[in-house]
Amino acid sequence: MTDPAVTTARSRRTGDWPLVHAERAALAADLADITDEQWERPSLCTGLTVREVLAHLTAGASLNAVRWMAGVIRCRFDFDRQVAVRLAEQLGTTPAETLERFRRVVPSTTKPPLPVVAMLGETIVHGEDIRRPLGVRRAHPVEVLTRVAEYYRGSDLVVVAKGRVDGLELVADDGPFTTGSGPLVSGPTLALVMAMTGRAAHCDELEGEGVEILRGRCGTA
Repeated sequence: MTDPAVTTARSRRTGDWPLVHAERAALAADLADITDEQWERPSLCTGLTVREVLAHLTAGASLNAVRWMAGVIRCRFDFDRQVAVRLAEQLGTTPAETLERFRRVVPSTTKPPLPVVAMLGETIVHGEDIRRPLGVRRAHPVEVLTRVAEYYRGSDLVVVAKGRVDGLELVADDGPFTTGSGPLVSGPTLALVMAMTGRAAHCDELEGEGVEILRGRCGTA
């Protein structure tokens, strides 16, 4: 296994974009042969199908800071409406077109005004929002998951994570990630990341006296 400290140092030196691109490519491959019925399954994102979440990821990889701000202003700072408008732009007319649009942005380095590690986190989290309802599993490199977990433990940007785990001790049982103090929540790094970002379903994979506290803090994703 690659030393997570080495991977973290390398990613900070070379940037996180290669990690983002690898996660996008893996997701595109996982969706290559799914059925029309699977495309329309509810994702872990409340109110969005698998296909719609993929279109949302495409939108995020297609918006630079200027276009993002222009859309926010046009939507009168209604961020939910902005998300819906941009998603609709990338949905296409068929699932095949939705997937092809996503494939085209796999190597993109375009992003809204967010740090690249936030894009990495969004790709992993929304990828799992898609995979779990489909019964698809990805063996994410633990060092990449650790990188994302370390980001979320200190950020409430875009998604509340830092506030959600306040007063809890989180400990990964498959990697080096640990943070906080208080009632314990332990388990796989991926499950911790998903619970940190509000996915209550992943609390089923966690253990400790703090799990139900964390579950109660998970609202709609």
